[in-house]
Amino acid sequence: MSAHFASDLGVAASKPATTGPMRILVTGASGAVGSLLAPRLLIGGHSVRAFGRDARRIEEALSDHLLEAEAEEIEVVQGDVVEGEGLERALRGIDVAYYLMHSMERTAREASEFTVRELLAAENFAGAAAGAGVSRIVYLGGLAPRSQPEEQTRASRHLASREAVERILLDAVPDSVALRASIVIGERSRSFRFLVRLVERMPVLTLPAWRRFRTQPIDARDITEMLAACSAVEFPRRSLDVGGPDVLTYGEMIAEIAELLLVNRPSVRLGVSATPFAGRLAAAIAGEDPALVLPLMEGLQGDLLAADDGAAELLGVRLHSFRAAVEHALGDWEESERLRAR
Repeated sequence: MSAHFASDLGVAASKPATTGPMRILVTGASGAVGSLLAPRLLIGGHSVRAFGRDARRIEEALSDHLLEAEAEEIEVVQGDVVEGEGLERALRGIDVAYYLMHSMERTAREASEFTVRELLAAENFAGAAAGAGVSRIVYLGGLAPRSQPEEQTRASRHLASREAVERILLDAVPDSVALRASIVIGERSRSFRFLVRLVERMPVLTLPAWRRFRTQPIDARDITEMLAACSAVEFPRRSLDVGGPDVLTYGEMIAEIAELLLVNRPSVRLGVSATPFAGRLAAAIAGEDPALVLPLMEGLQGDLLAADDGAAELLGVRLHSFRAAVEHALGDWEESERLRAR
């Protein structure tokens, strides 16, 4: 199973690693990207520790990609970055720490704005990582709009928070790296699942004004490989914009997903975005948390495109097309859950 998993990621004939096996921490290991990255690093010969709020969820997520004996090689540490719980244990002896955690949804004991929680979590993690002597933090953040005035860009709480977290983490450990990506296409990606559910459940696709904005969706397999490469590539502190090979509008993405789901949906194009209302309605239709959907939709103020296209070559990764990414993600999805539209 390990060999199949590694080959399935589509690894390029990459440069030799600049270092030997390392001790690596993956936070958010139960998430869409973390649950792929931790097994990838283990298969690459590294010692891997996984960190998150729910140890059981982490173990279940990892078991989807590893044999039982392999999954047992990953040490799981339960904790909470917002509260600072478990960080000392998680970071002890670690060479490279991946920060893949976001706080856009509240738990039962949290009432604060997600931006406050994200900054607090980043500060807690940055301080603990620096204190533990971690040599590199690798952060996965988000692309920022490039075609709108600065005032409008700042209006997105979600994207402004991502930028602030990036600054905190990269300032804490000098040799750190941030990857900035748009929508990740994978079976467990919340953004992708949200789009699929809308296509499945809306008899008429109502497309707000943000449908015309362009972005570069990236295959979860490709972002996993890029992140893995960041543990070993030798360069000073930097941020890299990353994206898939296809530039698509959100309307084109939705149309392609509908085609691959084998559904034919009429569409209505609106002249406004009406995010507060449309976001809550879309969340209800998709069965998603409005606390997640609203900040994401607020960020749709312009094109989300990579500043350059050199990251994949620099990191030695071959990119999958958008269509290939969606087909793979839907295939993985159907292995555990039947898609209503197909």
